[in-house]
Amino acid sequence: MNSHADATRNADSANPFSSVPIEITISVGKARPLIRDLLKLGKDAVLPLDKRVDDPVELYVGDRLIARGELEEMDGDQKGQLAVRLTEIAKLQDDLG
Repeated sequence: MNSHADATRNADSANPFSSVPIEITISVGKARPLIRDLLKLGKDAVLPLDKRVDDPVELYVGDRLIARGELEEMDGDQKGQLAVRLTEIAKLQDDLG
């Protein structure tokens, strides 16, 4: 029998919520335009963010920061799709246990 499958099954039975999908929001930056400038925006307008392309992004579940990472582009069959490589993970076990 597959030990990975056994470990997953044991984790699922220990916590019934472990197989519930969640939505993670990736924050790449913020913009702070004046309202008058925001009202002038139209198609093809550029809204500068407070981050650079190579800066870390933040991963949130709701308003809780759960990790940081770097944006990258997938290869192969998923070429062009964005992904996040995690570089720092918050300690969540105490909050979820």
